[in-house]
Amino acid sequence: MARLVRVGGAQLGPIQPEDTRAQAVDRMIALLRQAAGHGCNLVVFPELALTTFFPRRIMQDPDEANVYCETTMPTPETKPLFDEAARLGIGFYLGYAELAEEAGRKLRYNTAILVNGEGQIVGKYRKVHLPGRAEPDPTGVTKNYEQRYFTPGNLGFPVFKAFGGVMGMALCNDRRWPETYRVMALQGVEMVMLGYNTGAVRWAAEGNRIVQMPSHLEMFHNHLSMQAGAYQNSTWVIGVAKAGCEDGEELMGGSCIIAPSGEIVALARTLGDELIVADCDLDAVKWGRETYFRFDVNRRIEHYGLIASQRGVIPPE
Repeated sequence: MARLVRVGGAQLGPIQPEDTRAQAVDRMIALLRQAAGHGCNLVVFPELALTTFFPRRIMQDPDEANVYCETTMPTPETKPLFDEAARLGIGFYLGYAELAEEAGRKLRYNTAILVNGEGQIVGKYRKVHLPGRAEPDPTGVTKNYEQRYFTPGNLGFPVFKAFGGVMGMALCNDRRWPETYRVMALQGVEMVMLGYNTGAVRWAAEGNRIVQMPSHLEMFHNHLSMQAGAYQNSTWVIGVAKAGCEDGEELMGGSCIIAPSGEIVALARTLGDELIVADCDLDAVKWGRETYFRFDVNRRIEHYGLIASQRGVIPPE
């Protein structure tokens, strides 16, 4: 018997610096209601969905970024989203900037949460692979300073039992790293939700010149990394973008729902607020794991440890 989760990928158009959290939440509620009309059980929103992508700019004092962060969830501004989701019986994934106090220190994390159909938070993830720089880029190429504002996530890559299956979360640059999917797959993940804010144009310093990288590669690599992660780990991947011209920078769209076969089964066509929908059978993960990849035989943690110790990476006990 199939274990179907009807998923909505809720792509957002740009959120400008002057836009309020309440305005962003109103847009998300509209997409949530649209998803309810399609019978969705789960909606995935982008990374940093409540504000503009503030790490594209340098603030002399990194603590100035605290105004973009949430210290708790839900907040007064986001509670309407939680309430409407509970009323509709739809769960959601939400990316936002978190300000946490740990061991007497205030730390910022690029965070995502998973909320069930009753409006309860059932999982939290903090972004591990932070891109960009911590200090100003003299070449002017870099438009991402996440390392200046965020601390790398300290929760690992946990998985959560929800929506009748095993759910995992990641954020943006995490999608480019094979271990993101591998670590969750070794824990039995069946669906990975992943929000992103990614520039549509990439620049590079080449000697004394600033050159634009081939424009088609950004979207190609975006989909390639997620499709490879889905196929090689036999898991659903839901990649959802913030898109369009935000604060002077073009963000790519390309939100997609990817089957465990690696095939894209739903794809956004615009650079604005847009909902994509697909029926995701969680049992579809079994085919790859029982045929090509034989997780029960080949993907056992102790095997990886043995191989590493034989190569001298991990001293044998």
